[in-house]
Amino acid sequence: MLVARKIAYNIVVSSVAKFLSTILALISIGLITRYLGKDGFGNYATVLAFLAFFTAIADLGLNTVSTREISRQGAKEEEIISNIFSLRIITSLLILFLAPLIIWVFPYSVEVKEAIMIVAASFLFSSSYQIFNGVFQKHLAMDKVAVAELVGKIFQVAIIFLVIELKLGFLWIVSALFFYMLISFILVYILSKKYIKIKFKIDLNYWKKFIQESYPLGIAALISFIYFKVDTIMLSVIKSSTEVGIYSAAYKIIENITFFPAMIIGLIFPIMSHNIFSNKKHFQLISNKTYKVFWLLVIPLVIGTLFLAPAIINLIGGSGFSQSVIILKILIFALALIFFSNFSNAILVAANQQKKLMIIMLIAAIFNVGANLIFIPLYSYFAASIISVITELLVVVGTFIAIYKKINYFPKIENIGGILGAGIVMILFFLTFNKLNFIVAGGLSVLIYSLALWIFKAIKTEEITSLISKKDIKEYE
Repeated sequence: MLVARKIAYNIVVSSVAKFLSTILALISIGLITRYLGKDGFGNYATVLAFLAFFTAIADLGLNTVSTREISRQGAKEEEIISNIFSLRIITSLLILFLAPLIIWVFPYSVEVKEAIMIVAASFLFSSSYQIFNGVFQKHLAMDKVAVAELVGKIFQVAIIFLVIELKLGFLWIVSALFFYMLISFILVYILSKKYIKIKFKIDLNYWKKFIQESYPLGIAALISFIYFKVDTIMLSVIKSSTEVGIYSAAYKIIENITFFPAMIIGLIFPIMSHNIFSNKKHFQLISNKTYKVFWLLVIPLVIGTLFLAPAIINLIGGSGFSQSVIILKILIFALALIFFSNFSNAILVAANQQKKLMIIMLIAAIFNVGANLIFIPLYSYFAASIISVITELLVVVGTFIAIYKKINYFPKIENIGGILGAGIVMILFFLTFNKLNFIVAGGLSVLIYSLALWIFKAIKTEEITSLISKKDIKEYE
């Protein structure tokens, strides 16, 4: 099967599965916010922030570098994955052991600390199945991971419904996340057997060599946690759980959309890595098309959110979370920048420039923590949201400069004027028809934006059906 066809199939299936997963995630947020209220949802968001913390400190850059290594010509796929999977199991167990020591120093209630222990246990499964992502990425089969996660999400939402119906309380809401990750792990493990046989393997020399290569990305992951999630933890300590709830109602919406740029980069990254040194022309072609797709997606996403934020927050959290509207309008710009940071980060890793990426992210993290320490006490969640945008901007600017200096590449985009023109048409639509139903307005705006893209010749007909055309690249694998 040609790469173009496999990528197109993966994008379609993964997009549908991820879209449904996102809908279910938003439904679960809506259920949880209404069941727990601002204060309880703030506690829930704090617990999830600690899950992100556990993920960051155990990351070690294993996922990304293992994907890169098995994508190289002549790679011993089973040996690499078996070793890294075994290493990940050990680091995850270590986190589970250390979690009580970490959380007991924080001024949280016993219930919140118990909930953090539940997510520490769930982390054992989520971190383990992420290693398999590299296998699916290499074989352009990420659709299987997306479907497995969708099944897990269905179980999670069903459990949340049951918990609310039976009024089982906060800890059972958190336990639904545990079952989601357990089910997803089981399914991904079973599906991976088509491509690889995993054995528990301990090779200390290999681990040492691999970690020497991957640790900059591990540090980058920890730094990424700092500027993505530390603001939630800082809010929970400096301010109240109610303010955490207001901030997180908007942030969780953004967080549930970040899968999309990550999904596209996940599919493209093995091909970037394969071609960046051996065939730079193909690398540039693939990268430029990905960059254009991100622009095509970001513009309507930002415009739509700015106009529909009140309706989105009301749908997700209800009238009690009206203060989250302005936070969502600010954070949508952070999401836009996340698209491009995913793009630039992947290029730096493919080019073996992960140490440069680590330095850039460290600078951004220092700014983020320092700014939050100064401004959260004064401006609470407003400060946290604005600082998130500035931090992402620093990462994007820094990584794009590094790419240009290190590999002499800067992405090009055809007819950016046409794309911006389509965005202006979308704005005029919202201004003219500002009393339409939320769902109708959203659907029509996307249709009008797409039509404007075609009229302005911002996108070619063949680009609608395939990110990478058959003529553009050779068969991969």
